[in-house]
Amino acid sequence: MIPYWHAPTIHLGNDFKIEPFGIFVAAGILLAAHLLGRQAQRQGLDPTPLADYAPWGVGVGVVVGHLVHLLFYHPEELSKSPFQIVKVWDGLSSFGGLVGGILAALFFFRHRKLRFNDYADAFALGVAPGWAVARLGCFAVHDHPGVPTDFFLAVAFPGGARHDLGLYDALALFAISGLLYALRDVPKMKGRLLPLLALVYSGCRFFFDTLRATDMSYVDARYFGLTPAQYGCFALVAYGLWGLLRRAPSTSSAPPPGGTPVSAAR
Repeated sequence: MIPYWHAPTIHLGNDFKIEPFGIFVAAGILLAAHLLGRQAQRQGLDPTPLADYAPWGVGVGVVVGHLVHLLFYHPEELSKSPFQIVKVWDGLSSFGGLVGGILAALFFFRHRKLRFNDYADAFALGVAPGWAVARLGCFAVHDHPGVPTDFFLAVAFPGGARHDLGLYDALALFAISGLLYALRDVPKMKGRLLPLLALVYSGCRFFFDTLRATDMSYVDARYFGLTPAQYGCFALVAYGLWGLLRRAPSTSSAPPPGGTPVSAAR
């Protein structure tokens, strides 16, 4: 099994510190932004709107991710202080961050009069590997312990070996990223990579959440036996099926890779 090692906090002076989780999240965001822009250019799209969207997506994602963590996963934390709700750095839900990013994208692309579907494949090819790197931050601090197990990928937590769901989520997302990149030039998958990501990831995430620990002092809330993320998986499945079964999008007027980028505004 995997030895238990908790990545240390980096202290810069007496009042400033960098958490290892934050380092991985920042690295994941930077990777996602880079891959988004590169894939947009590869498709002959103008990458400028993606650069403009990035701070909005990250900002709204962090705020909504914190609210989902606080209101749905650990509402008991509200009893600590009424100011807990504004401490966006103190507890984040990755699924809540996803919801926030989606909401920001809906408003941003509508405001810019751009078709989100034109950029959907770029989002899939950027978000999946970036999310995988960010999930390594969860593994680095072991903040998603699972039930006790003797599985060969188990982590030797103090008190006994357990599943580490941060690790599993990262491995699944890296594997899904490989699948998406393998399919990105398949004609029938044009415009369908994001629904595919939603469908495959939702299945993985729903299963992983069945392995979450329930015998520890700090556990995630359940509603009728399911975690908030598992309910979110139902929405991802619906979107994924709709996206994969709908009629193929019309052929883009964008030039082949290497050509002059065109505006996606139509």
